[in-house]
Amino acid sequence: MSKRNNQANKAAARERLRAERERQAKRDKTRRQVVVGLSIVAVLAIAGGVGWGVMEMNKPSHWEAAKDEKKVTAPKNTSGENGTTVVIGKSTAKKTLELYEDARCPICGTFEQTIGETVHKDVDAGKYKIKYVGATFLDDATNGEGSKNALSALGAALDVSPEAFLDYKFALYSAKYHPEENDDKFKKDSYLIEIANTVDALKGNKEFQKNVEDGTFDAWAMKMSQTFDKSGVRGTPTLKMDGKLITGAGSENAPMTVEEFNTAVDAALKG
Repeated sequence: MSKRNNQANKAAARERLRAERERQAKRDKTRRQVVVGLSIVAVLAIAGGVGWGVMEMNKPSHWEAAKDEKKVTAPKNTSGENGTTVVIGKSTAKKTLELYEDARCPICGTFEQTIGETVHKDVDAGKYKIKYVGATFLDDATNGEGSKNALSALGAALDVSPEAFLDYKFALYSAKYHPEENDDKFKKDSYLIEIANTVDALKGNKEFQKNVEDGTFDAWAMKMSQTFDKSGVRGTPTLKMDGKLITGAGSENAPMTVEEFNTAVDAALKG
């Protein structure tokens, strides 16, 4: 092999090495760019996820949002601001019994199971009207939803008729369906509808069921709850007539027997 050919071969080999180094350098650069790009994407994804999580944490709950709604759909058969005045009974009745209840309240359940039928008969007879004020403080105490959801469902029943409202309220508090205080069963629409199907006016009533499932009266329920909060009443059940408490004999609490109830109400009607 001539000297000139040997030099040419060496030059060609050096050129091949140089080209290969350039190709490798380009591959390394591309790989670094991909890694950096993926890292940026990952960081952005994490940041986005954290941001979304923070927004979700700060997002008001359904009931908080309902509480702040400006436009309130009130049930039929109501009056007053946002429809939070619920008075049921004959127009000829001269006095009104105010009844303050929380749907999850166990003592309210006892009251309704013992005296509820008497109240219904008195209202039907025109002895007095009843003014209902619903509370939701037990939800606040237990981080629950049942009091609010049941109050909204009561609004759906009231939208059907005052009679449906009274019958449904009685069913909610019945020994068969009223849950223990720590059992938030009323938060389930399906359970509220199951109970409603025991009430003639609500059984299979598609409009009632839709209003319960859609939360049509959720904002109304929250406004009603605020009415209770502003009333100065601190416990349930509470009964008033002419602004005065109606209590059992020698007690500051609502009467819990039919006899005590009749005695206290009759005295209030005369007063």
